[in-house]
Amino acid sequence: MQIKSLKEIKVISANVYQFNTEFKKFKKFIRKEKPDIFVTIESNKDWEFELRDLEIEYPYNEKVTLENTYGMHLYAKIPLHKVSTHYFIADDIPSIEAHFKTEEGEEFVVFCVHPPPPSPTEERTSKERDGDLMCIAKRAKKINKPTLVIGDFNTVAWSKISKLFQKNSELIDGRTGRGILATYHAKYWLFRAPLDLIFHSTTIFIKELNVLEYIGSDHFPICCIFCVHTNNGSQEKQVETITKEEKIETALFIEKGKKEDSKNRKD
Repeated sequence: MQIKSLKEIKVISANVYQFNTEFKKFKKFIRKEKPDIFVTIESNKDWEFELRDLEIEYPYNEKVTLENTYGMHLYAKIPLHKVSTHYFIADDIPSIEAHFKTEEGEEFVVFCVHPPPPSPTEERTSKERDGDLMCIAKRAKKINKPTLVIGDFNTVAWSKISKLFQKNSELIDGRTGRGILATYHAKYWLFRAPLDLIFHSTTIFIKELNVLEYIGSDHFPICCIFCVHTNNGSQEKQVETITKEEKIETALFIEKGKKEDSKNRKD
């Protein structure tokens, strides 16, 4: 398979941890890595303010500034063709759908996600997380363009909900054949798990997928280098199809997620 001639695109997703104040470390990291696109998760008004000088290099952006640890910012060197912020399950849990078009005319979509985890300090159940991921999966399938879904999924790639996400979206797990790639917890190696994940359509070919250096957060950033190849169907055999029973289960996850009333998130 010859894909070397195609344009390579570098994307970084970083859960920066809202209360992390090592802004200079992060900016130095971005300038060293030189991604085409990067996403910050848990970024609030302080992070938005501190990253303003990067907007000279990354003039295309989408800013969802929240103080509830679910803020999300996207910065890009590649022009944004269209961008939307979705609130599928709750009005304070965003996800970003960014459509890009390169100078060569290649179109692709980057979907940035961060559903809430079940924990004593976050959500009592996984209902919102599961419902949000199912909504994102169904939306990704409808887009019908080369698509990359990246972010902090707050679940591991082999979990039931991740597998159901994969089947609903008809996307491929980017980690396949590349090892565990654990990103959390950055400070405690005994408890690390791959919570920051990447899924992609059959028209996106991943050249590299790596966990990057410590940035002061409880997560390590994850980096993907890929190219768009719409005329090669060699990855189609990796797509898993959804059963009738799983479709019913998916609808229930979405219904329960929308009904869940969270009182734990800060304003």
